[in-house]
Amino acid sequence: MTTKAPPKPTASELEMLRLLFELGPSTARQVHDAAAETRPDLQYANVLRTLQVMHTKGLLTRDESLKAHVYAPAQEKDSLQTSLLKDLIHKAFAGSGKALILAALRGGHVTAKERAEIQQLLDDEKPEA
Repeated sequence: MTTKAPPKPTASELEMLRLLFELGPSTARQVHDAAAETRPDLQYANVLRTLQVMHTKGLLTRDESLKAHVYAPAQEKDSLQTSLLKDLIHKAFAGSGKALILAALRGGHVTAKERAEIQQLLDDEKPEA
């Protein structure tokens, strides 16, 4: 039997996932408080509803053993990022990872420090002659 991968998260769900990856397993109140630092207009009820929907979709797990439910991502961060990246490469770059990298480098999305880190990674991967 094959397990179905969870659906791709929406933009607001990605925001909740990002917060949960930073915070670790958290209650809706904790997620709301963290989100409110950058989005003070965000209502607690909206955060709670989003977390509930994400749980239903399989994007989150929920520990119901305490009075306040504790939510956590259902996938590891690296696994989720890899899945989203594969989808982006397929949809936006015709399956070419090279095209994605070149777009990021040319588009000013990579800092000088990040470029140096990328270059070091590439240098480390070069086969010895």
